[in-house]
Amino acid sequence: MTKTPLPAGAAVYEVGGAVRDALLGRAVHDHDWVVVGTDPQAMQAAGFVPVGRDFPVFLHPETHEEYALARSERKTAPGYRGFVFHAAADVTLEQDLARRDLTINAIARAADGTLVDPFGGRRDLEARVLRHVSPAFAEDPVRILRLARFAARFDDFTVAPETMKLMRGMVCDGEADALVPERVWQELSRGLMEAKPSRMFELLRECGALKRLLPEVERLWGVPQPEAHHPEIDTGVHLMMVLDMAARLGAPLAVRYACLCHDLGKGTTPAELLPRHLGHEGRSVRLLKAMSARLRVPNDCRELAEVVAREHGNLHRSDGLDAAALLRLLERCDALRQPQRFDAVLLACECDARGRLGLQQRPYPQAERLRAARDAALGVATAEIAERAAAAGARGPRIGEAIQAARRAAIEARLG
Repeated sequence: MTKTPLPAGAAVYEVGGAVRDALLGRAVHDHDWVVVGTDPQAMQAAGFVPVGRDFPVFLHPETHEEYALARSERKTAPGYRGFVFHAAADVTLEQDLARRDLTINAIARAADGTLVDPFGGRRDLEARVLRHVSPAFAEDPVRILRLARFAARFDDFTVAPETMKLMRGMVCDGEADALVPERVWQELSRGLMEAKPSRMFELLRECGALKRLLPEVERLWGVPQPEAHHPEIDTGVHLMMVLDMAARLGAPLAVRYACLCHDLGKGTTPAELLPRHLGHEGRSVRLLKAMSARLRVPNDCRELAEVVAREHGNLHRSDGLDAAALLRLLERCDALRQPQRFDAVLLACECDARGRLGLQQRPYPQAERLRAARDAALGVATAEIAERAAAAGARGPRIGEAIQAARRAAIEARLG
């Protein structure tokens, strides 16, 4: 622990994820510190720089790490913003730990290494249990999302029955409805990047929050698919397998979001068309556009998801396409203008193809063939072709046709 020029009578403790991860034997990247027995004025006098907007947080003058004053809180209005905080010299360490979400995050470590664990966090770490610290958990709906995200990170942990009951009550009471889009996306995006993202969605579904937050995703469970292509049959089960495959392959966030959205249209397939899903691609695009707008999803995630939703079936079937059809497919995916994004499209499609029961080890040769076709088309010297065509008297569309013909020829020569 860093030596600090703390005010007289103050004590500093390391808290939260750093203590939890150290006890689990995981790598610790960030440190959180809480200071007990002092006030904001004394912290500033000691050289700490105030940065907290809602409650007193300070930057250490040497390490620039954040130090927060111990604080208690009181619920005053619905939603995660409806709190009044009290930070003063008389707030104890236990009071500060009591306002935290889970017992495993409510462990503190003193400067001499002594652990302060008033709520049984070490016991729950050993038992691999996610348990709320107190009934105050129900006052902040963001904690539903945080717990689901932790379940995706610590995939061998279970949720305490009383905690699941509490979360269900929060959903029934409308607390989840008070979540603002930015916080939903913040936690969702972080959960998608965890080791087993399927657990986040499974827990949100179990407590009823998924139906409130992401109804487009919730309705996929129980929807059948043709067993010949989907041995797992259930569309929701398939989606979870695709997300976990994306994690297994180390996919970036935009790819994982595309995986989440690629089959949304199957949830609205008319009953008479089941188990086939004709036209689900267009429905998926419409649904993900609305969902992305509601959650204020970044453009790179939304745009990639739209391409994958619209074209993944065509990309899967591309091994039977000739050079002309391949070029049209590449152009629809904007693969020639955005070749790196096209690699991300192919990765999402590979996750989809391998996120199926018994097919997780199956190769995805379509990606190699499509990349070869893209590279062949990109290798065409378009400026030279345009110059020669213009010299021969071609104008406007005719020049474009000459370039297209050269690209088709290049693809055909590369693929044989």
